[in-house]
Amino acid sequence: MVTHTIAARGVTSPSVLAAMRRVKRHEMVPVELRERAYEDTPLPIGNKQTISQPYVVAAMTEAAALKPGQRVLEVGTGSGYQAAVLAEIGVDVYSIEIVEPLAKRSAALLREMGYSKIHLRIGDGYRGWPEAAPFHAIVVTAAPPEVPQPLIDQLVVGGRLVIPVGLSEQHLEVHIKQADGSTVVERLFEVRFVPMTGEALGG
Repeated sequence: MVTHTIAARGVTSPSVLAAMRRVKRHEMVPVELRERAYEDTPLPIGNKQTISQPYVVAAMTEAAALKPGQRVLEVGTGSGYQAAVLAEIGVDVYSIEIVEPLAKRSAALLREMGYSKIHLRIGDGYRGWPEAAPFHAIVVTAAPPEVPQPLIDQLVVGGRLVIPVGLSEQHLEVHIKQADGSTVVERLFEVRFVPMTGEALGG
């Protein structure tokens, strides 16, 4: 999978490719879908959520441009797949999930898989995790209609917010924080993520 569907599509970071090889994606999907675990496609995991497409996980991780020992926030723990990949590259991972049953299941699974140092929280990730900020990167795995300003505020200068933005049409964007608090935006490619719920939609 890594060689033919991730590296072949342009992901070049050695640490990201190594992390993708180490994470056991088959343990994060329902038993009846395990034979499809290493297909380059999202798969349903219950609670109207999906485990992300491996290529997209790798591309988002590479776009975050993290170094071992840095601190990263993930908004949308989901299956735990993205959090595990981030942990494998040696960063300090904080992850928030709004769907409580999914959060509890993923927390237990990540512990069983040996990712005991990932910090997990149940809640709305729209406002980030202020007491753990600032972050060198924030990776968002659900799409809001607009970029949440609290997430920009919690980045270090030079930090990167990697986020799908939009409702009917979504693009993966990288927002790089500048010294004056503004961001430089890079638009990568079209994506399809579940919508960010809670405050992002006025809830």
